[in-house]
Amino acid sequence: MGEGTKSEKVIVFQLGEEEYGVSIDYVGSIERTQPITRVPHTPSFVKGVMNLRSEITPVIDLRERFQLEQIAYTDQTRIIVVQVGEKQLGMIVDGANDVVDVPVSSIEPAPEIVDTNENYYIRGVAKVGERLLLLLHLDEVLSTDELQQLS
Repeated sequence: MGEGTKSEKVIVFQLGEEEYGVSIDYVGSIERTQPITRVPHTPSFVKGVMNLRSEITPVIDLRERFQLEQIAYTDQTRIIVVQVGEKQLGMIVDGANDVVDVPVSSIEPAPEIVDTNENYYIRGVAKVGERLLLLLHLDEVLSTDELQQLS
């Protein structure tokens, strides 16, 4: 396979009108919302923990993490379960139901306008047909300290 034909499989999810993508290599499953137990003294974007197939999994709300307007959860709301380093983590998103192949050649670095200290978790923008996907740098969504707090 030549350099121009390499592609990356990503799970596409929605936060508001925007579509984001995360490499399928990080994703363990996509779950419907389920009971979450609040844990005191955690950042507000940490919604708590859930019991996922006998494994206690911390759950964060990506809308709140990215400082987007909060909305009520709906039937479309999903929890994307990902593996970040040694930690399994659930991410609440507005919806997720699409897997696409993103040609590596279509991935552009994050524009300077979003390439700030506040948006370090965006590793690039991919154009797939008429769609623009904001690709997440999943290792940067939470700091090392925040990941340790969730342990």
